Amino acid sequence: MTPHMEKPGDHPVDHPFHTTSVADVVSDLDTDIARGLSETAVRERRSSYGENRLAEERGEPGWRKIVRLLADKMTLVLVIAAVVSAVVSREWETPVVILVVITFNTILNYVQETRAEESLRALQDMSVALSRVRRDGREREVERTDLVPGDIVLLEAGDAVPADGRVVEAARLQVAESALTGESHPVDKSVDALDDPDLPIGDRSNMLFMNTEITRGRASMVVTATGMSTQIGTIASLLGRAGTAKTPLQRRIDQLATLLTVIAIVVVVIVFILGLLRGESWSDLLLTAVSLAVATIPEGLTAVVAFTLALGAARLARRGAIVKQLAAVETLGSTTQIATDKTGTLTLNEMTVRILVAGGRRYRVTGEGYSTDGKILSDSEDALPDFRRAFLAMALCNDASVDEGVLVGDPTEGALVVLAEKGGIDVVGARANHPRLAEVPFDSDYKFMATFHDTGSPIEGDHYRCYAKGAPDVLLGRANRLRGPDGDRPITDADIAGIRTAIDDLAHRGLRTLLIAGRTLPEIPDSDGLFDAVDDLVVYAVVGILDPPRPEARAAIATAHEAGIGVHMITGDHLATAAAIAADLGIGGESVSGKEIDNLADDDLATRAADFGVLARVAPEHKIRYVEALQAGDEVVAMTGDGVNDAPALKQADIGIAMGITGTDVSKGAAKMILTDDNFATIVAAVRDGRGIYANIVKFVKFQLTTAWGFVLIFLTAGVAGIAGGAPFTALQILWVNIIMDGPPALALGVDPTEPDTMKQKPRPPGERLLTPERVLRILFLGVVMTVGTIVTIVVADDVFPGSASDPVFATTLGFTTFVFYQVFNLLNVRSDRGSVFSLQTFTNQAIWISLVAVIVLQAAVVNVGFLQDLFDTTGLTAPQWAWSVAVASSVLWIEELRKFIARALARR
Repeated sequence: MTPHMEKPGDHPVDHPFHTTSVADVVSDLDTDIARGLSETAVRERRSSYGENRLAEERGEPGWRKIVRLLADKMTLVLVIAAVVSAVVSREWETPVVILVVITFNTILNYVQETRAEESLRALQDMSVALSRVRRDGREREVERTDLVPGDIVLLEAGDAVPADGRVVEAARLQVAESALTGESHPVDKSVDALDDPDLPIGDRSNMLFMNTEITRGRASMVVTATGMSTQIGTIASLLGRAGTAKTPLQRRIDQLATLLTVIAIVVVVIVFILGLLRGESWSDLLLTAVSLAVATIPEGLTAVVAFTLALGAARLARRGAIVKQLAAVETLGSTTQIATDKTGTLTLNEMTVRILVAGGRRYRVTGEGYSTDGKILSDSEDALPDFRRAFLAMALCNDASVDEGVLVGDPTEGALVVLAEKGGIDVVGARANHPRLAEVPFDSDYKFMATFHDTGSPIEGDHYRCYAKGAPDVLLGRANRLRGPDGDRPITDADIAGIRTAIDDLAHRGLRTLLIAGRTLPEIPDSDGLFDAVDDLVVYAVVGILDPPRPEARAAIATAHEAGIGVHMITGDHLATAAAIAADLGIGGESVSGKEIDNLADDDLATRAADFGVLARVAPEHKIRYVEALQAGDEVVAMTGDGVNDAPALKQADIGIAMGITGTDVSKGAAKMILTDDNFATIVAAVRDGRGIYANIVKFVKFQLTTAWGFVLIFLTAGVAGIAGGAPFTALQILWVNIIMDGPPALALGVDPTEPDTMKQKPRPPGERLLTPERVLRILFLGVVMTVGTIVTIVVADDVFPGSASDPVFATTLGFTTFVFYQVFNLLNVRSDRGSVFSLQTFTNQAIWISLVAVIVLQAAVVNVGFLQDLFDTTGLTAPQWAWSVAVASSVLWIEELRKFIARALARR
């Protein structure tokens, strides 16, 4: 180990590696390009340099979090209430209970915040990034945190650079460094040493830096610095901690809570003034007013919403959808259009070559998956021609490997490796005998890959060769000869027409097509001439590759359609291939190509965009234009992508969804959600859960506001009519109902399962208010029902039960108990807008039933246990009196059941 790497405090980043040759850099770092580091060396260096991660800001201390919660404006109102009640009251019960409520809410909010943070941290841990490295002479994937100086890292387009490093191998390499330098355009990189040791970071063209992105080409680099010793680590150490932005829903909830607090204070003032006009003691009135303020101010609302969103994000992650931004959880429920990739998302991404077209003839290929068991069969009696050159091209112009049926690399390339093996090629031996000298990496802009080899052999002759594979229409335009049974000959218009006919036929059968070609070269051109050398090609073969649809995709698409969500397949495949697969999956609509989209004006595209079912042969610019066209029609668009060039469209979409398995780092960075299984069905399941999460928040809001409105109306009615002295409930009774409203019964709504008919409803409008006019009317109406039932119970209690009339607190105890049971029944009501309580869905949330039983048991204790009677000013109730309370309170259930029945009947019409 060199002197500048002897101890943990030393930073290799300070060494001017950009002025050092590749050989000297490798020597300085005591590593080997071909073999990489040994595991022993890795362990030693990790103990010296630590993990390759940026230092995380320390979390907010618990005591500071508690102080922040106590300083919340709604909590401060409660604190003032406790102080006022202690000053004006000669009793200790009310201020103590108010403090208990404050403590309860603070603990509840603290626990919910902590659990939400833990859920988000767990989501981050689930999306751990991997890097491909060479260690002990083998390529393997390791977590990026495990990288150490001296590691040889392999990179390709779409990868994020995991550490600082010196480029040691490069092919058409371009890197986006805007995260570090602010440069908006990708910059070229090479292996050449530079002269000036003081070059700015942006001019060090042979260095790669952490968190920049490979936009084109391939490279390998030797790691020179990790973690906080990197250039981005130096910047990170200078930055302060940024606060976490609230989602639009959380901001609307905050505004609602503030509005309700103002309304509550106004009502409390009115109740206080009415009491004074009746000549009541101002101290007693102040105590009641304070307690009413405590009950009607929604101090738990914002915390419950944050908790429900975080809990929902954790639930989505368990389903395979990692949400990077909580805002995406609420947006999911509004999704109206899903634009999805085909390969790996709607299909299994398990490629198998089924048809080989060569020399004007067609051959069948047997076998399944990545097993090399299988044969190439002809429909005639003739012997198979010599396909060796085509098979050699498939083996060499390829980065995948298949070992005993296990694929490492791209599935399409894996299918070609398997076909070459079936054709008699020893792929490992061929790659050893014909080393790759240069390459043009695949890029979606030009849609092919080419490699250059020394193929001096009896078969190939003493020549260099270029092998290419890619989109048939692109490579046909670069070809001038055809490989036939008798050797190479000039390609004719008839040959081209025959090849295109074969391609169309394969595409209509749902097979993906690739063209395999090559040429002889007298020498390998320099790096600037490689791309132009992929010309004057000889067409060797066309392959038809089958990628079976996912079995669950068809059902998921049908579910999306039933939910009012349009599904659009976007693919680079042949139009006929995409249309055939789309028809099989149940995706309707018009099929168009990228060229046809180019011919549409923006207004025309916006008008027709939702009617397109298949977009084929599209480029990245088509994707972002299509997303913008859908959004111009007020659609909420979820867009999937996996490539580096998908990033702009993923950012533009309302919900960008990256593929967790095949997706590049760039696409994952641009997306708001990552699929761990690359499965379209997971997207539909996530939309369903997103709708359920939003519905649970609405349930909680409706439940809490109905109770608060009931309190308001009861006290206003009692104050105006002089019922029960204008204060039907004591301060402690009010606070007890407040605990029910904000406590476990209400929190249980946050974990309510998604309703079965959720995906039979149309998407929620994205700008929909939390309290729609319909919801407000129902809250107001149910509050009136609670008020009427409670007030009537108090007024007629002594007449209905004359034996208890002598007890001065009997009527208010009966009214108090009735109001508590109203909350029990209303909690069941709010679980569904249309579904009946009398269904199996009612029993799907165990937490709600446990909490309701607890409430009933505690209410029985408050009414019947001696010392609690003294504390809450209650008296014991007989069985008929309990039955009265339950019967009257159930009115809110029967009224809602009638409304739901009518709503279901209208929906069926």
